[in-house]
Amino acid sequence: MQVWHDLAEAAHGLAAGVGEGRRSTSVVTIGNFDGVHRGHRAVLGRVVGLARADRRAAVAVTFDPHPAQVHRPEQAPELLTGLPDRLDLLAAIGLDGVLVLHYTLDLASLTPEEFVTRYLVETLRARTVVVGHDVRFGKGNSGSLATMVELGGVHGFEVVAVDDIGECRPLTAGGSARWSSSAARALLAEGDVAGAADVLGRPHRLRGVVVHGDARGRLLGFPTANLGGIQGMVPADGVYAGRLLRPHLAASDPGHADGVLPAAVSVGTNPTFDGVDRRVEAYVLDRDDLELYDEEVVVELVERLRPTLRFDSVEALVDQMHADVDKARDLLR
Repeated sequence: MQVWHDLAEAAHGLAAGVGEGRRSTSVVTIGNFDGVHRGHRAVLGRVVGLARADRRAAVAVTFDPHPAQVHRPEQAPELLTGLPDRLDLLAAIGLDGVLVLHYTLDLASLTPEEFVTRYLVETLRARTVVVGHDVRFGKGNSGSLATMVELGGVHGFEVVAVDDIGECRPLTAGGSARWSSSAARALLAEGDVAGAADVLGRPHRLRGVVVHGDARGRLLGFPTANLGGIQGMVPADGVYAGRLLRPHLAASDPGHADGVLPAAVSVGTNPTFDGVDRRVEAYVLDRDDLELYDEEVVVELVERLRPTLRFDSVEALVDQMHADVDKARDLLR
């Protein structure tokens, strides 16, 4: 998959042809695609299917940073995925290209027609545009599905509208929601990583670099990898069963035995030791020989084992950690 960060790069890449058929016209969709959840994948899969049938390039237009971080930073949602993971997930769907637009107030000031003409028509040479029925675009979100259809008639592209699909499990607060980034965030805020996985179609992931911590876990018999510079929404405090992935090993040796490792993951402040900093720490089950400092890793969260608790003694904490590891081992097996 080609990744373009400006118009000239995208126009050149598309003109040269992308994909197996060296396609130079496209089927396009637009969105933030935070989390690339199952609803996103239904739309993106439609893009890929139409593109293959018409021998065109399958392209997505996405934004970085998230528009909410520009318009209302104090209210912006915590992102489910950082840009690297978002691009990896988009590539896995089979897209030929992604145009990452740097979102600014200047970009937001474009009228719907200016946006469509500049990006979809002149740059990406769109012949089909796939959108949801609730699509909004252009200055003040003034563009709608009807606007896109009208512009398609002017500029010669077809518009395919995709229905909202799928429902996730009810939230604690009551009610259910369609597959959406906001639904996944709400479930993660409750610590329901299994429910979030149902929305996402995969375990939720956190990406970070292993940094030095207090080394307390090693002293207790459970050496942990402490994540710094975390990308991805951190769920509610608690202990989780999960996996630690080492992307550099997967890239160099996909079958490496240490590429995917079962883990128990702690999220929280270590209240037994009066901690104040919220941390994400992963203990690779039954391993004390790994040297992971300064390595970028990915942590997958599969199931919440329990909430964070304060223990009256270190001995009680260690006993509970043994029980957590046993439960994680059984669950991941």
